[in-house]
Amino acid sequence: MPDTTTFDTIIRAGRVIDPETGFDEVADIGISNGTISAIGALAAAAGTEIDATGKVVCPGFIDLHAHGQTIAADWMQAFDGVTTSLELEVGVLPVADWYERQAARGRALNYGAAVSWVFARKAVMAGIRPDPALHPMEMMGQGAADEGGWSSGTATHDQVERICAVVADGLAAGGIGIGIPNGYAPGAGVKEMSRICDIAARTGVPTFTHIPWMSNVDPQSSEESYLRIIGYAAATGAHMHICHLNSTSLQDIARCRDLLLKAQAMGLAITVEAYPYGTGSTVVSAAFFVEPGFVQRTGTGYDSIELIHNRHQMTGPGDVIAAREEDPGSLVAWHFLDVEDNPAHRDLLDLSVLFPGGAIASDAMPWVAPDGSIFRGAQWPLPADLSAHPRSAGTFTRFLSQYSFQRREIGLREALAKCTTIPAGILEGCLPAMRRKARVQVGCDADIIAFDPDDIADRATFSDMTAPARGVETMLVGGTPVIRSGRLDPQARPGRALRRPAKA
Repeated sequence: MPDTTTFDTIIRAGRVIDPETGFDEVADIGISNGTISAIGALAAAAGTEIDATGKVVCPGFIDLHAHGQTIAADWMQAFDGVTTSLELEVGVLPVADWYERQAARGRALNYGAAVSWVFARKAVMAGIRPDPALHPMEMMGQGAADEGGWSSGTATHDQVERICAVVADGLAAGGIGIGIPNGYAPGAGVKEMSRICDIAARTGVPTFTHIPWMSNVDPQSSEESYLRIIGYAAATGAHMHICHLNSTSLQDIARCRDLLLKAQAMGLAITVEAYPYGTGSTVVSAAFFVEPGFVQRTGTGYDSIELIHNRHQMTGPGDVIAAREEDPGSLVAWHFLDVEDNPAHRDLLDLSVLFPGGAIASDAMPWVAPDGSIFRGAQWPLPADLSAHPRSAGTFTRFLSQYSFQRREIGLREALAKCTTIPAGILEGCLPAMRRKARVQVGCDADIIAFDPDDIADRATFSDMTAPARGVETMLVGGTPVIRSGRLDPQARPGRALRRPAKA
């Protein structure tokens, strides 16, 4: 009998790759009510037909570390193949209010956030109450004068109790794990950190951790920082997820990598992520920029620190302090590895990007206007005078293009897993909804991309930051096209919240 099934959408004749099962065949995908309902040679009809001949069709990418969290950021990440954009390293507070505001504004991509430990610390130690009207990166810039010692000081027993209570409340409100940007509050003591990890272990959520110190030399080296992470995992049972292994390891990645692999081999719950750039980005008020011995400890000069909105390169610690005082939330680029001209630096980056079982995550920054303010508009194409780190536009396409297609350092299925099932797997224990994502399987959410393997590449540079990545010709979120035939639909808002379910 003829197939009389009908679908909302059929993606036709693409090379369908499911990283989890290894399925890799030319096939059609039938989509109904936002869900994949059939895969194979489909003779049925559909309201929308998408020709994917010659394209790779695969799950949309899961970004665990995306600070953008605006519609403009969503659009740029859509061309990078991202269908789910999560703020997990810094996190948010108040959690419920943040989710409500995202839903009210509408998002192109699926979204979610962790509970912010550092905002809890600011609130308890400095009286800096989280303002839900501010962007998380604006909140990161608050308290640059280290009021109450929130950054450099050790919390008292009473303060630790209150910080833990705020974090626990955020988890109860649906936060996806605990964001621990320890590098911005390196004064936090082991007792406080172990208590936060106890909460993570007890509630079954990961921590998303920026290590406290970044240095190639002792004391307080990157290696010491990773040994702390390993110790927390062993002593508390917490799942310790390490953010941007590439930037926090600096030039000591080989030793740090070995330590982490040994810890994993012993069964400790440690996961990692990295992005394929030798330049990082953060706020100018980050504590590590003004630490004594910055040059000796990091192997980079102050001229490696560059204000993003005006391209000003720092001349010394006084210049950094002046920029902090003018606007502590100003975004900077930090060129810690020269991967373009130094083969040894490229090898160091490869060790983190190709970490076995490691996820790719962008650390994407929000888009900022020439005056340094975060852009919240909805203009497409984005205004050319906006700026961000190029990773905000091209992390995943750069990884696939350079590591899989050009240099052939990793097979395509394994590369796609680092963008899909591996990051999803980090969250599935606390976020059951992730089990329906990152897969091209019947019954899973239709978060799907189709890209041209001969054309996929990043295009954004520090001189042309708003250039969208190329190659992603179709992108669906919950079955709704956000990109079709290489064109963005600026009106599409199919993104849905990903939030931990309330516990009875």
